[in-house]
Amino acid sequence: VQERRLAADLEAGARGAIARDEMVGESPAIKEAERLIAKAAPTGATVLLVGESGTGKEVAARLVHRLSGRSGPFVPVNLGAVPESLAESELFGHEKGAFTGADARRQGLFELAKGGTLFLDEIGELPANMQAKLLRVLETGEFRRVGGTQSLASDIRFVAATNRDIDALVKRGEFRSDLYYRLNVLPIYIPPLRQRKEDIPALADFFLKKFCRETKKQLSGFTDAAMEHMLSYSWPGNVRELENAVELAVVIAKEHTIGHKDLLIGSSGSGQDEYRGKNLKEALT
Repeated sequence: VQERRLAADLEAGARGAIARDEMVGESPAIKEAERLIAKAAPTGATVLLVGESGTGKEVAARLVHRLSGRSGPFVPVNLGAVPESLAESELFGHEKGAFTGADARRQGLFELAKGGTLFLDEIGELPANMQAKLLRVLETGEFRRVGGTQSLASDIRFVAATNRDIDALVKRGEFRSDLYYRLNVLPIYIPPLRQRKEDIPALADFFLKKFCRETKKQLSGFTDAAMEHMLSYSWPGNVRELENAVELAVVIAKEHTIGHKDLLIGSSGSGQDEYRGKNLKEALT
């Protein structure tokens, strides 16, 4: 009975957290992702979020952190944006004098995330030398600052994410198989927007309200033509592209509702940037 009550409490907490963290939608694909997040979060297992760019993997990672009950911070790092020469110092920190320019001791992200969650975004971009060092941390729970001799405990929940085919990277020898198995304990697939098009109206309305608050504009919604346009578009940039499209539409809209022409997206199969380039100047006049 107690286990059932605990499961019910976790499920209720999950629904509330999901709403607060803006994981909007009722499609079977997104509800399955939410269900897995609710199950994975209370455990200490490493979670691997898999999905295309712009699908909302960081939102999912924040949910894992919130539902985990950990009191420390949520610390995200985009490994694809960290230069290879700085990756070790960025993650582990360094001691004073560890290398040229190290004028003082510096805490790395592993220390900053103590008691919380470290979100390793774009894990497929991690350099080969750092893959071995990350594996050691996952296996031992300890790390050292660059130039240091003291081992420090890593009280961290790891959540990783990738938009790359890690299986293919492993087969090509570009990603360590042992690290992959360590990271892929609880894989969760975050679906692209084209697989959850029934969520577009709710997502568009959510972003509309968000940007109306920010811009102090009062817009009542979308015209039927605008909604049809959004539903027929392929959204290669996924939820992030939808958010950007609605934000721009709120800025340039001249009527009380967002119309077809306010949505500077191409028809299905064509690029948004090309369409914007042709129509933004006209929309702003």
